[in-house]
Amino acid sequence: MIIFLATLGVIGVAASGPIMAATAAPALAIAFWRNGLGALIMGAPAAVRNRHEFRALTRQDYMWTGAAAVALALHFACFITALKMTTVAAATALVCLQAAWIAIFNLIGGQRSSSRTVAGLTLAFLGVVVISGFDLGLSRREAVIGDILAIAGGALAGLYTMAGARARRSMSTGTYTTICYGVCAVILLAMCFIFRQPVTGFPPIVWFGILAVTLVAQIMGHTVFNHLLAVLSPLVVSMIILLEIPGAALLAAIFLDEKLPAWTAVGLGLILMGLAIVVLGQPRRRPLPPPDTVAAPMPEPET
Repeated sequence: MIIFLATLGVIGVAASGPIMAATAAPALAIAFWRNGLGALIMGAPAAVRNRHEFRALTRQDYMWTGAAAVALALHFACFITALKMTTVAAATALVCLQAAWIAIFNLIGGQRSSSRTVAGLTLAFLGVVVISGFDLGLSRREAVIGDILAIAGGALAGLYTMAGARARRSMSTGTYTTICYGVCAVILLAMCFIFRQPVTGFPPIVWFGILAVTLVAQIMGHTVFNHLLAVLSPLVVSMIILLEIPGAALLAAIFLDEKLPAWTAVGLGLILMGLAIVVLGQPRRRPLPPPDTVAAPMPEPET
């Protein structure tokens, strides 16, 4: 089941870049609507099934979920803007370096990675370079700014994943995503007003793109990975997300006529080998018990 969900999540997030790049709407507006609609889609059933869980939330639950929401809002602002300024392949590759950022954040927090994890990360990131890194230095000025925004988006995605993992220790997927996406949408709406980006008045084709990115990327992608945070460490989840890079490049080549990097197959093989090394070296996390039976926090994931 984990493999199936991970595959579903990769397909969802891989479609995110091409769909958003093809949607002719302001970056912040796209991010606002995909999170706002995502909160409504996840919140309706959660409000019925998890009413007791919402009432039992603690200050710490709100703190970690709020931190995740802020990081997610800023991540979207950086990533979607980057997609408008550089290629889908480059923006996706750089934002998917969140696994490296998580390893760095863990190191700063005093949690050292094993030699196997470092080897797996190195191999996977070599695959990232093979797929898209050779073109980054040739980018025009606007694309370089887009690349920088994508790197910042990757760091913010790492923070979002780590904060989400802490929140998911005591919260179900439906409860966590409802609050996180909802708070994220409110932050993005405020940013739309601050930067004077319209959130309505789009033609039907744009609304179709927004709905598509909500259902495919937000629900099938982000929500699936938020669910997997209950059984996998943030580092492993972020390593799996690296598979978004060749997926997004392939979809952009098919639907947006972007040139497919020549060494995509080789890079994909390196990413898969690196992922396998990291995953095999990780202890599996126990699934979360039902919300009303949660007793003690789960142990910190090892890397």
